Amino acid sequence: MEHKKSNAAKFAFFYMLSLVALIFMALSSGMIIFQIINKLIADPINQFSGRFSTEALKFAISAIIIATPIYFLITRQIFKNLFSGELDENSGIRKWLTYFILLVSSVVMIGWFIATINSFLDGELTSKFILKSLTAIGIAAIVFSFYFYDIKREGVKEKKDKIIRLYFVASLVAVIAVFISSLFFVESPGETRDRKMDEKVLSQFNKIDGAVNQYFKIHEDLPENFKVLQGEFEYLVDKDFVNPFTNKTFDYNLKSTTTYELCDTFLASNIEEETEDYREYKELWPHGAGYQCLDKTIIKNGKEIINRIPGEEPIIIR
Repeated sequence: MEHKKSNAAKFAFFYMLSLVALIFMALSSGMIIFQIINKLIADPINQFSGRFSTEALKFAISAIIIATPIYFLITRQIFKNLFSGELDENSGIRKWLTYFILLVSSVVMIGWFIATINSFLDGELTSKFILKSLTAIGIAAIVFSFYFYDIKREGVKEKKDKIIRLYFVASLVAVIAVFISSLFFVESPGETRDRKMDEKVLSQFNKIDGAVNQYFKIHEDLPENFKVLQGEFEYLVDKDFVNPFTNKTFDYNLKSTTTYELCDTFLASNIEEETEDYREYKELWPHGAGYQCLDKTIIKNGKEIINRIPGEEPIIIR
């Protein structure tokens, strides 16, 4: 009796762990396909849910790397015990937890479908909606048909089921194919580090720009150099004007009575980046790779002149 309770606890653990791994594996596979669709099909209105996100893609890749081997190893253990007879095909553990897996999977998939339809009603392109819907339907169909077939089959002891093997192999191949596809669209760790280093520099540019605007409001003139600006505001320190990775001081040049530029060497370009993750810096500080001088114009007389892409005229918002 005690041995049966021990087995029940073990198999309950197997089923619950397989459920968690299944959810992560299925959702991360869908997220990867969704992000590939977002990358390949540009949306003119560029809505948040339809933008390509490198952060979402990286999370999905991380989840699929961890969840996939766990799911297939645990599921293999379950079927191995069913084959040997250690797990009774009519046991309550198998029936209750299999249907519980179907229930949880259904809830997750329903939420996924709702989000997909909501994006379409909110203006997402029809082509993207169709592809995402087919993705969600395909994943749901594989999960539900597999578990329905498994719980309905009889005589599983010492019986090798070709359909179960087909599901097992085909789904593993599909997940591997999705994972390999994701590698063509995700930034490398080096590229991500370069971009984050550039972001650190741009955050310092933001701080300097705020101080320059404040200085102009007081003096109706631009500071001649960083020392003048630092002498005006105590919150500014030497490291605010230095690239933290190269230890080189930013270049500061006056171009007119209301326009100046900040210059530094950037490791990557953000001008053509379509992802949502770097949108703020792309709009405020668009830059290419290499040594770049970024123009800024002081807000004056109720006219806000926003930053421009080098070589183009600034845009004035009245």
